[in-house]
Amino acid sequence: MRKARFKKYLPLLLALLCGASNGLQAAPAPDFTLPRLDDSAPVSLSALRGKVVYVDFWASWCAPCTVALPEMDQLRRDLHARGFEIIAINLDESADDALRFIQRMGLSYPVVTDLAKTTPQAYAVSGMPTAFLIDRHGELHSTHTGFRPGDSAKIRKTIEQLLQETPP
Repeated sequence: MRKARFKKYLPLLLALLCGASNGLQAAPAPDFTLPRLDDSAPVSLSALRGKVVYVDFWASWCAPCTVALPEMDQLRRDLHARGFEIIAINLDESADDALRFIQRMGLSYPVVTDLAKTTPQAYAVSGMPTAFLIDRHGELHSTHTGFRPGDSAKIRKTIEQLLQETPP
C-alpha cells in the first residue's frame, strides 16, 4: 500500500526535484475536491481546467501568510476576468481559527480546508506558505515557498504570461 501511494505522487515529486521554483517539468497537478470554510459548494481543481490557478497552502499562524493573502487577493481581483483563480487551502487544526482569519482579511477568493492533510502531502508541501501555479492545461508550472515584499510582482508577471496561452 505504501508503495502504491508513493507511485501515485512520483510525477509530482520528480517535477519538484527537477524543476525547483523556476519552472516545473510538465506534470499534471494532483486533483482535489475540498470543502469551503464558509460551507458553500466544495472546490475541485479539475473544475477549473482552462484557467490559470494559484493553489496556496497557508495557516492563520503563518506570519508571511498575513502579507501574502491580501496581496494575492488584489492580484486575483485584477486578473480574475482574464481566467485567473486562486484556491487557498487552509491547514489550521481548527476551521474556526481559519474563518476568523479570512474574515479579518476580507478575502474574495475560495478558501478551503483540508483537515485530513492529504492535499499538502500530495503536493509535497514543506513550508508555509507554499503555492503552486497551474497552467490552463492543468499542468504544474512553478512553485513558490515563503513570501517577501516584491514577490507578488514576480508572481504577477508569470501569471500574465500563462494567461496569454490559449485555453484547452
